[in-house]
Amino acid sequence: MSADGNVAPVIIKRKKVVGGDGHHGGAWKVAYADFVTAMMAFFLLMWLLNATTEKQRKGLADYFAPTIPINRVSGGGSGAFGGDSVFSEETLPQNGTGASNKHPTNGDKARGDTGIDPSGENAGDTAFEAQANTIKEALYGRGGESMVAENALRHVVMKTTDEGLVLELFELPDSRLFDAFGNPTEVLAVLADALAEAARTVDNPLAIEGHVPTSPIVLRRNLAWDRSVQRAQLFRNMLEFEGLPPGDVARVTGHADRDRVDDNPLALRNSRLEVIFLRQQSP
Repeated sequence: MSADGNVAPVIIKRKKVVGGDGHHGGAWKVAYADFVTAMMAFFLLMWLLNATTEKQRKGLADYFAPTIPINRVSGGGSGAFGGDSVFSEETLPQNGTGASNKHPTNGDKARGDTGIDPSGENAGDTAFEAQANTIKEALYGRGGESMVAENALRHVVMKTTDEGLVLELFELPDSRLFDAFGNPTEVLAVLADALAEAARTVDNPLAIEGHVPTSPIVLRRNLAWDRSVQRAQLFRNMLEFEGLPPGDVARVTGHADRDRVDDNPLALRNSRLEVIFLRQQSP
């Protein structure tokens, strides 16, 4: 009995398992995956905002939120349910306008019922294009006559606007149109002779505009207006001296230093004369 008393009692612990909890499913995994995806998209967005320029961000925004229903380079396909292209270079739609080129020629303009009378506005544009080509041929046809004429034509830039054909006569660092005292140089005299001869080939009225750069010295009285008007008037006199009829000049204006072609107000490129062959208004 004494030996049995030294034996430690055996304790049996029974763990009661309570059922009913069951398996909760994988819904939390789906929610967590959505959260991780949203965070990844957020950080990707933040990275794009930091790594792109304003122009690139605008392009991305326009891609995801287009403001036009048809892309310029999109069109109908050739497969089933592909539709027809609206661009005349590919098909000839019965109705509709437009072309994939920004400035389409007569050959690739869209045909169809546009509601525009061909004998109206389009005919006027065609006539003005012919007049502009005549002016260009008369002006640049003199370029090979002498080295002086070739040098003078470096100062001429042409562009067509809604107002007419603009001939921009600008100064160069090594070749000026006016000297330090405001007198015309030999280059400007050659240009006046060439423009007067070109103006005699057409009957378009002329507009002469003077532009000057901003003065580097702050003056009590702004002389830019007087200088620009004086230059425009001087060039009008030079054209009339070369044989241009006085009645061909419709207006002479000075813009001072307000209408710039260079963002730098002191740039020499802003010193220029503009001769505009105006479009003739149909009666």
